[in-house]
Amino acid sequence: MNPKLFKLLINVYPPYLGTGIVLTHVADDYSHITIRMKERFYNRNYVGTHFGGSLYAMTDPFYMLMLIQILGPKYVVWDKASSIKFVKPGKGTVTAEFHVDQALVEKIKRETADGRVFLPELTVPIKNEQGDIVAMVVKTLYIREKANL
Repeated sequence: MNPKLFKLLINVYPPYLGTGIVLTHVADDYSHITIRMKERFYNRNYVGTHFGGSLYAMTDPFYMLMLIQILGPKYVVWDKASSIKFVKPGKGTVTAEFHVDQALVEKIKRETADGRVFLPELTVPIKNEQGDIVAMVVKTLYIREKANL
């Protein structure tokens, strides 16, 4: 999918539109994505910080979607599990950056050879405007070649 169309579709997707989550950057090769969320009255919790569900939602499908685009139709890529650790209160604008480098792509291809399933754990920090980590999200993906299902 064209990265510009991908960005548009994500940004009008109702769950993101409703929480103020914005995809601000997609690399042409899908190797890097940046997500941003401004603090608003509708995404704050009772104590006045970012709602934890919105912080998690910032990270939900992006590693999976990036790898689907990078690996192509020969692979099945699913989100298998996820965890979030809140490090400090999230205030103001928060950002999450996702990176998939060539070393990871090569490792996926090696680990899925001969029909094997690969379950990489990929971590993405969510940072505030000062660069402090407010939450750490670990995504576990399920990756396998389709021909070997």
